[in-house]
Amino acid sequence: MSKVIFITGTSSGFGKLTTITLSKAGHTIIAGMRGTTGKNKDVAEELSALHNVEVVEIDVTNDNSVSNAFQQTLSKYGKIDVLVNNAGVSGFGLLEATSLEQIRKMFEVNFYGVIRGYQAVLPSMRKEKSGLIINLTSGASGHTLPFMIPYLASKFGVETITEGLQAELAQFNIENVTIQPGVYPTEMNNGSKTGINADKPEVATDYDPVATDMFNAIGGGLFGKMKEFDMNPQTIADGILNLVSMQNGTRPLRFPLDAIAQGTDIEFINARAEIKEKWLAKYSG
Repeated sequence: MSKVIFITGTSSGFGKLTTITLSKAGHTIIAGMRGTTGKNKDVAEELSALHNVEVVEIDVTNDNSVSNAFQQTLSKYGKIDVLVNNAGVSGFGLLEATSLEQIRKMFEVNFYGVIRGYQAVLPSMRKEKSGLIINLTSGASGHTLPFMIPYLASKFGVETITEGLQAELAQFNIENVTIQPGVYPTEMNNGSKTGINADKPEVATDYDPVATDMFNAIGGGLFGKMKEFDMNPQTIADGILNLVSMQNGTRPLRFPLDAIAQGTDIEFINARAEIKEKWLAKYSG
């Protein structure tokens, strides 16, 4: 059955691939991005030419922009069956060498941007007593790594939003899923898109040479594994299509798609769920 699907961050990477993949599957796609008449004009026109795709201007860091984009969509289509919170930004560097301003910028996109999406779409989904919201987080969003602390904190925050809302929204039959990708060769990781990085080089210098050596070793390992496992971003788009196609009420809370993890991500998710059940039993018993 064809669904109306709103996707954020569709100018590149997972968002663009997902737009193409879901439109080919016969769904109606509202492809949200910034700069539809400016820096992203070409990709906006490219996606608009696809069957069943409408490109809309949206800046997930701006309350009015988000509200307008969703109101426009609901006025035209009457409902939104699926929201894919894909818009995101990466960032690297030492925590001490990262200003609060940079960290706030990170959270405006990765964390508050997701909440804005929820608050814009939930009234209509509650009215329909049906809906699916898919949030892209990270393969490491259940723990953390050095040099990625603000980024992974923002993604772990989205994990908590998703898990908590799964219970809050159950009475309305609204499902929530996090997709946990590993490292994929998208614009976020190949250097073609600037992230929100540490901005205090004078602080970072005090950590050298140890920090630089550690950062290079971690980076080399991650990108080496990405090549070794031939990580294809299409896997994420296909995963989203899979989730959309699942029968209502059968979708998992977390959907890891990381070949590099070799199953350890699934072990972590299962262990976390088992421990939570024990914790809840202690508090309710």
